[in-house]
Amino acid sequence: MKKIIAVITVVSIVIACTRNAVTNRQQFILFPESTLQQEAVSQYQSFLSQNKVVNANGNKDAEMVKRVGSRIAAAINTYYANNPSVSADLKTYKWEFNLVDSKEVNAWCMPGGKVVVYTGLLPITQNEAALAVVLGHEITHAIAHHGNERMSQVALAQGLQVAGDFFTKNKQQANSIFNNVFAPAAQVGVLLPNSRKQEYEADHYGLLFCAMAGYNPREAVPFWQRMSAAAGSNKPPEFLATHPSDENRIQQLESYMDEALSYYQPVK
Repeated sequence: MKKIIAVITVVSIVIACTRNAVTNRQQFILFPESTLQQEAVSQYQSFLSQNKVVNANGNKDAEMVKRVGSRIAAAINTYYANNPSVSADLKTYKWEFNLVDSKEVNAWCMPGGKVVVYTGLLPITQNEAALAVVLGHEITHAIAHHGNERMSQVALAQGLQVAGDFFTKNKQQANSIFNNVFAPAAQVGVLLPNSRKQEYEADHYGLLFCAMAGYNPREAVPFWQRMSAAAGSNKPPEFLATHPSDENRIQQLESYMDEALSYYQPVK
């Protein structure tokens, strides 16, 4: 029996391995993206209804979040349109950008382009270009299917049968996995080394999308320096954290800078 299970597991992994069209990395993906996007809509609306959303009409910060988010989304749409192999991936995206009143220093993007920025992040971003760096990073997590990848790894580890009606058949377990990966309260990744790999991918392509949207990618380094200063000594060592250390992240960002600058044309 153990041998049969092992064979089934190996076959599942082989079948589910796909090459991501943006990052060109092989990924283990079990879930249809449409399934995660449907669940994301529900979770996103629930979150907004339970938190204080800043009205964009007349509020400069909320207007800025929507403006920067829309420019990043437009740049990504253009990038995808010029790459036929990936152009279909964004057809089901319905972008939303909301600013939520919270002291938390955070932002996130769910599958399908559901984005939230917390007001606590803005004193550290300080300008639109730095906010664009953050949004490019978070949106890359979504379009690179990082959440799907992590959910698939957890589902395989727990031996769950995955199908289009996964959230109906396995409601409690499915929601638990989804929330551990996508919920705003989620803090620690399930598989830490992979999470750091995903972080570097999000930094890399997020920086490119930031530049494509007409924002200066050089703002990424001082932003992460401010983030590091704000966190102080409260961060765990890198081997325990889902995110790379600030020093390593900044070093990697600097290595991506020439490529990002090749896409950068300031908006006049």
